[in-house]
Amino acid sequence: MAQQEEPRSLLLALTLARNWTYRDAAKEYRRIGRLLGGELDDNDYRTADVAEATWRRWTWGSVRRIPNSPTPAILERMFPGHTVQQLLAPPPAAAVTLQPALNESDIAMTARDAAAHAGDAASAHLPEMTLDQIDDDVRALAVAYETTDPRAAFFDCRTLLTDVQHKLERTRRPRQKERLYLVAGMLSSLMSVAAFDLATLGAAVQFARTSAMYGETIEHGPLQAYANGVLAFLSYWSGQPTTALRNIRTAHGFSGVGDMGQVRLHAIEARAHAHLGRPREAERAIQAALEPGTGLHDDLHDVGGEFSFGPARAAMSHATTYLVLGDSERAEASAEQALTLLQAEASPDRPVQMQVTVDLARARLLRGELDGVNEALGPVFGTAAEWRTIGLVDRLARFRVQLVGSPAGKAHMGLELGEQIEDFVSLAAARPLSGRRAVIES
Repeated sequence: MAQQEEPRSLLLALTLARNWTYRDAAKEYRRIGRLLGGELDDNDYRTADVAEATWRRWTWGSVRRIPNSPTPAILERMFPGHTVQQLLAPPPAAAVTLQPALNESDIAMTARDAAAHAGDAASAHLPEMTLDQIDDDVRALAVAYETTDPRAAFFDCRTLLTDVQHKLERTRRPRQKERLYLVAGMLSSLMSVAAFDLATLGAAVQFARTSAMYGETIEHGPLQAYANGVLAFLSYWSGQPTTALRNIRTAHGFSGVGDMGQVRLHAIEARAHAHLGRPREAERAIQAALEPGTGLHDDLHDVGGEFSFGPARAAMSHATTYLVLGDSERAEASAEQALTLLQAEASPDRPVQMQVTVDLARARLLRGELDGVNEALGPVFGTAAEWRTIGLVDRLARFRVQLVGSPAGKAHMGLELGEQIEDFVSLAAARPLSGRRAVIES
């Protein structure tokens, strides 16, 4: 007959007497934790869990000190009449009906536990098709952003982000988590842009930082670069071009950024220098943006839509930079180039086109061409109220200040344009920002 030895802890003896596997014990541990959490209104109890390695250490007498709360109270509720000190100590003689320390049944139980644990790990993943659909959904939101009401776009992004966050809790596979964190970062960036369009700058900054943190979590250079670019142009709008330059320097330090992302960073950098009164540095950054690329792509900027920064977006940005520098000729040339490129794209006449149209009018006003100004602004005044976002409204408000301070503003046509702008702004979804703000990004 095989020699028997007592279990090394009362906890193991009681577990064997109940014929529990680790899974059974862990399930009961969680149940008791939730029960005590409700009684004590304590989330530490509600979320309490025990890993298999920890349970084995407790049951095999390897504990040198009493575990931290909430473990003692949970164990004492699981095994009434015993203190945690008694449970972790060797069992008293004849305290329970003891099982052999190691026999065929115990080996089988351990094998079942190991198989169950492996099964849990294998089942804690998502179908690849689910992740593929999420990737498609975020791409669709990015592409549709320019033709979607910013409020509706924000809610769509929020719905998908909530779903992604729940799915992150379901999977344990590192590769799947990485994909989901990337999508979460992309959605946070889109929500930052939407918040910015609705003139909620504080929230826009917070979403951009959230996006950057998601990128840092998975060490994704393009996402971190994009998010820091967003932070840079939000700094422009807050009248902090020096801070914007710091953001851009940080963004340039991330690896894996494709040609399109590099063009975007150079364009934002040019605007920062312009606002700091550095025309040479601004021109140098614009020329860097115009340089042919190396053919490098990345999985963020090349998604398309709001994440892209093609020639039309670059020309729009350069037009505003030249306006800041007071160079009306190159501002007008860049604005006209942007409008030509936008017309050639698949979705012409989208609202973002109105922003560069205002820049075209501003360039013409610098030269006193009031007829050209009137011609340019005609389509702008027909923009629907929900599309009168901060990028457009603030441009028009600044144009009006420029108009009123010029000789053209005293002419009959100038006075009429000023009144139309007032009416336009009064019905807008966003309001002009107070203080010294700088228009920086289209």
